Amino acid sequence: MLKIGCHLSASKGYLHMAKEITAIGGNTFQFFTRNPRGGSAKPLDEKDAAAFRKYAAENGIEVILAHAPYTLNGCSADPAIRDFARRTMADDLERMEATPGNLYNFHPGSHVGQGVEAGITMIADMLNSILKPEQTTIVLLETMAGKGSEVGGRFEELREILDRVSLKDKMGVCLDTCHVNDAGYDIVNQLDGVLTEFDRIIGLDRLKAVHINDSKNPLGAHKDRHEKIGEGFIGTEGILRVMRHAALRELPFYLETPNELDGYEREIHLLKAGFDH
Repeated sequence: MLKIGCHLSASKGYLHMAKEITAIGGNTFQFFTRNPRGGSAKPLDEKDAAAFRKYAAENGIEVILAHAPYTLNGCSADPAIRDFARRTMADDLERMEATPGNLYNFHPGSHVGQGVEAGITMIADMLNSILKPEQTTIVLLETMAGKGSEVGGRFEELREILDRVSLKDKMGVCLDTCHVNDAGYDIVNQLDGVLTEFDRIIGLDRLKAVHINDSKNPLGAHKDRHEKIGEGFIGTEGILRVMRHAALRELPFYLETPNELDGYEREIHLLKAGFDH
């Protein structure tokens, strides 16, 4: 069964998000663990988490994806920013155990002139200091557009991080269609080739989720500007080919397009209809 959802505000809690997504035709959702531009997090509501677990079981919500704040940068040149990233992720993963067995996604970070190798080393060191054998959450590295000094714009960079993490069974990758397009991977015309390359370098078994976004920019622009489905350079059919692909179709798909809830509802219904044809 197609697992599709969108990014929702977590301000009213897990149960509210679950009811929101089912009301608009979805069966999974993504949310920020805390203020995306800051570091503050609301206290965990154990009753809300328990009510969500019950509702999810009864309504076919099999998996959800938490997203780290954008301010998290584990390979900053500033030790204080790296420490903030480490403490924030550790806290997030501890809180995620209230909804066990789900996914946690983060942008690898920007090396800000220190070099890709230094960035990869710092990110892997952070993960090795945080991940625990007993955790049930899988941590995902997101494919990036390669703008500025971002780490993760090439599959090889993600593979290097994964290779250096000790608890490999706690790690995976989230593929973002806008990001890979902007990074230069031609998923519109060469999807099979891109996935073959991903499999050779990283392994398709590591791919755990997909962000489905159109792009405001052409192939290889290194810009990272999401667009509504069908209004960008990837197009509706390009997105649907990704979703229908045999290697991807069982994964959860998350919209991060520039929409309010009604726009997400339209896109969910559009993609559900197209997925079945």
